[in-house]
Amino acid sequence: MDTDLQAQIAFYLTGNRLATHLQPSAEGQLIPALFSAHRDLTRLRYDFPLVLVNDGSSDVFVAPMSALIDDILDKIAHGEGNERVRKHVLRIEQEIRVRLADGARASFSARWDEAAAQLAKADHELAASLALARANLMVDGELVDCDAHTPYAVLLHAWQRTQARRAEQFCVRIDRLRLKLSDIIKSDFATSDAGKSAEHLRSSFGNGPMDRFDFDFMAKILRRSAPRESLTKSRRERILGLLSVLETQKFHVRAEHAGTPYTFIFDSCARALECYGERLAKAVELARALAVAELEIKGEYSEAKHDRLFESFGQNGLDASDLALFPDYLVRLDARKLTGAEHSALSEILSVDLPIKILVQTDDISEKSSLANGHMAFSLRSKQLASMALGLTGVFVVQTPASLLYPLQQQIQRGLDYRGPALFSVFSGAAQTTRVLPPYLVCAAALESRAFPTFSFDPSAGADWASCFSLAENPQAENDWPVHAFAYEDEKQQAVRTKIPFTLLDFVACDARYSEHFACVPRSAWSETLAPAEDAIAASGRGSLDSVPCLTMIDAQNRVHKVIVDEQLIREARRCRRAWNSLQELGGVHNSHAKRLLASAKATTEALTRAAAGVATPSQARSEAHSEAHSEAHSEAAVAASPATAPGAAVAPLVEAEPERSPDEAYIETARCSTCNECVQLNGKMFAYDANKQAYIADLNAGTYAQLVEAAENCAVSIIHPGKPRNPKEAGLDELMKRAELFI
Repeated sequence: MDTDLQAQIAFYLTGNRLATHLQPSAEGQLIPALFSAHRDLTRLRYDFPLVLVNDGSSDVFVAPMSALIDDILDKIAHGEGNERVRKHVLRIEQEIRVRLADGARASFSARWDEAAAQLAKADHELAASLALARANLMVDGELVDCDAHTPYAVLLHAWQRTQARRAEQFCVRIDRLRLKLSDIIKSDFATSDAGKSAEHLRSSFGNGPMDRFDFDFMAKILRRSAPRESLTKSRRERILGLLSVLETQKFHVRAEHAGTPYTFIFDSCARALECYGERLAKAVELARALAVAELEIKGEYSEAKHDRLFESFGQNGLDASDLALFPDYLVRLDARKLTGAEHSALSEILSVDLPIKILVQTDDISEKSSLANGHMAFSLRSKQLASMALGLTGVFVVQTPASLLYPLQQQIQRGLDYRGPALFSVFSGAAQTTRVLPPYLVCAAALESRAFPTFSFDPSAGADWASCFSLAENPQAENDWPVHAFAYEDEKQQAVRTKIPFTLLDFVACDARYSEHFACVPRSAWSETLAPAEDAIAASGRGSLDSVPCLTMIDAQNRVHKVIVDEQLIREARRCRRAWNSLQELGGVHNSHAKRLLASAKATTEALTRAAAGVATPSQARSEAHSEAHSEAHSEAAVAASPATAPGAAVAPLVEAEPERSPDEAYIETARCSTCNECVQLNGKMFAYDANKQAYIADLNAGTYAQLVEAAENCAVSIIHPGKPRNPKEAGLDELMKRAELFI
């Protein structure tokens, strides 16, 4: 064994650098190779920054700035000069992205005007294009980038819109009931002796001349008219009591009305729980008043029947329909401070189905464990929260990195509309130890590496996990790790094209605290003994030490490096993969129960076929089938659990798998499209968006095979498959087909 390999194996097993040429990865500011095209986000078009839509009538509460600019271009970039207008508008978009770095909060329109004033100073054509575009800017709102403030800003905005809609409906109902109840009191007074008095008649006459009108005589005439049955004392007191409750309630108060409403936004579960308990009696009183008022204005309230019934109203608590009348509470929590009494209060809120929405923001999911001797606990707090909430089955749960807040806005809105408790666990990506990367990329890395996968659980969606639980927004959810194409030039300027999985190791490599677990190998020591780290993760144990696991990383100049990973991180990556596999089971991906059913059905069918052929009796066939199914199910379960198993397609119970596409066919995995606009901008006739703003191939004949390949290489999620060329006479096909092999 040569000296270099010995030193590399020693580092892998112990973390000790016995060779001076093995350097910590942080010294070169290395980042995962797959980030090579995303280092400067200001030059890319992606979901962020987001616009918090201030139009309360809109179906969406947040929209990407790039999507709003695309909508503007769809209106104005037509005919002669359309390309010039498009370039000018895209230029201001990039300028706004750059200016967001100052951190100051402002609206989309304000940022636009600020950038336009600077760009258009000496360019009249640019000024004209921007003025035309500005006139078509119809959607406005606060502009937010992906940072530590984003999760709360987005959720607070969505919560406020939801509560505003609920408050408007509630206040309309309150106003209607107050008016009707007041009319009953006024009508009763108008027919009373006091209502017929000369003084009351004079005061209600208005401002006209009154010297010729005898109010005393009019009062005598009215008193002689047939008496009208007045309100009983008990009913009058009841109606006046109802009016008092409706007029003094503090749950929903219009801005023009006097009085200070309750606050429903907290930074402590314990305080929210305390306020909920203090206000419960008032909530019961108001719910009772609403129910009684509805009966009173219809004339259906019967003291004999209803008095005793409403005396005990709310003694067993309010049901979901009653609670829906009131604002939901919003609690913002920092995962680092969620200990002791605060954690107990959170557990109580989730366990007793209170209408409280809780945002738990995690800025750092790579904190080191307090234990020594190589113990790690990545995503510990978020895992505990998610497991607790999912186990209760009555809690609406959304877990996501901040980078996916826009794609998940429908799930977030459903969580806010849900009548029970909702937990939103969000990773902001704003850890201080990953400053070499912007928070958006840290969030994306946490998602891709399965360190912080996204999922949602909606208890109201159905009675089973298949209906309630979703992993849909995770990249390549059927795989252990997402795999992406990567191309670079070697030292001989030769193109090298390969595929690289993004694992937990790539995510951890971004964190300066773990640089001691990585060792950069100089190019002179590269050899075949540097094996892909994913192979070591997939292995069942340490195995033979004839190679060491390594990652492909790049430095600030985009130069490729090989970095060894120690065994401690390999073990952590295996734990991460097991946790992801458990989520896959919940989401119906590689489900062991489904595999067992398929194995049983397959064994039964084969055994009965043999029986029909006379090989065995039906009873023997059934016994044989049971034995084979049991054996095969255990065998398949063992294969599914084996770390060395290659990822496969998701299996649904007793459903024939979808046939594989031909490698000659060009297609896009539309359901996985992230709407990055790369392909549509390359050729808007060949590629198009469907109603969900996800790409598909609209017309293969509208472009070249070279454009297909280029689109596949530019695709951030590697979902474009060029297939084989349709035009055999197109230039450079040999090279293009080699490049296309990565996307088969």
